[in-house]
Formats: sequence, structure tokens, C-alpha cells
Amino acid sequence: MCQLLGMNANTPTDVMFSFTGLACRAEEHKDGFGIAFFEDKGLRHFIDNHGARHSPVADLVKRYPIKSDNVIAHIRKATQGHVALENTHPFVRELWGRYWVFAHNGNLEGFAPRLHGAFRPVGDTDSERAFCWLMQELAKSHAGVPTVAELSRTLAELLPVLAGYGTFNLLLSNGQALWAFATTKLWSLQRQHPFGAATLADEDLSVDFAALTSADDRVSIVATEPLTTGEPWVPFACKELRVFVQGAAQHNP
Repeated sequence: MCQLLGMNANTPTDVMFSFTGLACRAEEHKDGFGIAFFEDKGLRHFIDNHGARHSPVADLVKRYPIKSDNVIAHIRKATQGHVALENTHPFVRELWGRYWVFAHNGNLEGFAPRLHGAFRPVGDTDSERAFCWLMQELAKSHAGVPTVAELSRTLAELLPVLAGYGTFNLLLSNGQALWAFATTKLWSLQRQHPFGAATLADEDLSVDFAALTSADDRVSIVATEPLTTGEPWVPFACKELRVFVQGAAQHNP
């Protein structure tokens, strides 16, 4: 299966350490990678249909300390859809004058929704079809940009519908929050003061976050599998939706 990485923070933060840990897992997930960084309403979006372990684009991301308060990354192991740039996550669409970013881990069998003109897939993955359907249903449910709480309630109704078609682990953001939903594997971690050191689970690399942060900083990380050892990662329950704002998990919708 694919691997997901999401970050939500209360101040612009770079994700190089976590992305390095994710890229270490790309030998088995070599069908493409992508990462998107929100900067206010703007978005930096990098994708490559080559694996993150050997992609020059991934090397650029690992060396370029882009700071963002919402990040979504994905390394792909193809199930539906051939290996091509148009099938590489995360996918991006516009709704209500904001970019939306979506990445999916799983496999949806027989999902063939009726889609209108505003949201149509470019590639041939189940993931992009699910994203288009989700954007379509959100647009039908709200006339303009709702609050994060209103969006969370709507997503809590829509995401189980997609989960009914198979394995559905999701990361979604519009730059205001990070939504994460799991049917199988997803974990989250919150870092805040007092910060300590962390070591990657898949590579001999450590970072002392105390030397890089202030007492007010707070960041939440979401990943398919824990990226570090010795930190309190918390698993998702089946069909659990978590919402992260300003680096902290909100109450369930």
C-alpha cells in the first residue's frame, strides 16, 4: 500500500526530517511521490512518477527547507491506475477560492460515481475519482467556505460512504486545517514544549527539536506508520476522523 504523511503546525515549520523518514520507505513504494505545502492561500506542489528514493525532485524537497503550516505528502504503490504523472498523489482542486489537497492510501472497488463538469478526474485512479466526488459533495453541501467545524461535520458524513467501497485512509487540507481519516493504518503524534530529540525509525538520523523550536511552537504529524522511535504515536481507530488546527487535534466532529 501507499504511505501518507501530513503535518499541521501553529507556525510555519519545515517537514524535511519527517519527509526524509517517509522517503526511506520508497523502495517498496516506487510508483511515484508527491508533496504539497500551503503558504496562506498559495500552494507549492511537487510530484514525480519516479520513486522518492531516487527522484531528483525528492532530493530537492529534502534539501529545500520550505516552511508551511499544512503539508501533505504521499509515496505510491500503484493498485488502480498505471504509473504516470497524472496518477501521482497528492491531487489538487480549487473550491470556494481555495486550493484543496488530497492523498489516499487504499483501494476502492467498484466506485464509479456520477461526476459533474466542475470536478472530473484527469488520471485513472480510484483515489482521484474519490477526491472529485468529495469536492462535488462538499460544493453541494455549502454555498461558500464553511467553518472548519462545519466542514468536519460534513466530512464525517461523507467519508464513511467512501470507506464502504474498501480500504480508505485519507489526508485532506485546504490550508485552514488537516483532516485525516482511517479505515486501517494511520497514526498521529503531537510535538510541543518541552521538545526533545527524535530518531527516525528507518534511518540513522536524529534531530533535537529543542534546539530548533520555541516554547510556543506546536506541530502534529500524521503518518501511515510511526516515522520515529521513542515518541508517543497514537493509532487511529477504524473509521475515525481527526481534525488538526494550529498543530493540535480538535474534538471529534
